[in-house]
Amino acid sequence: MAKDKDKEEKATKGDGKLEKIVKAIEELSVLELADLVKALQEKFGVSAVPQAAPAATPAGSTAVAEGPAEPAEEQTTFNVILANSGANKISVIKALREINPQQGLKDAKDIADAPPKEILTGVNKTAAEEAKQKLEAAGATVELK
Repeated sequence: MAKDKDKEEKATKGDGKLEKIVKAIEELSVLELADLVKALQEKFGVSAVPQAAPAATPAGSTAVAEGPAEPAEEQTTFNVILANSGANKISVIKALREINPQQGLKDAKDIADAPPKEILTGVNKTAAEEAKQKLEAAGATVELK
């Protein structure tokens, strides 16, 4: 029985490979981690941005409604749009880079200089509200759609 338990522990730990990887990642700087994420995304063709699932429509739904109309379903994904940068563009640029750390200074400046621009696409309500609060605190006008 003891041998079976040892085999299970080795199988779940991957002979220490995962521990070595985690330890190596712990020692990386934030910039190195960002580069690692980009490299993994390119290598495996994946994206860290969550994809919105298409909403399923009921099979029996028709255009004609019978009886009182049902309340509309609550929106689950949002697009954050910078409507106006306001007077303090430097703060807005800083907020844009805080919201999207992979964004360069020039990209953030271009967005702040030419509103309306879409900042985030298909994010959940909490992420959209958080981005809106940061940008409004910097003096920008933001729309959620």
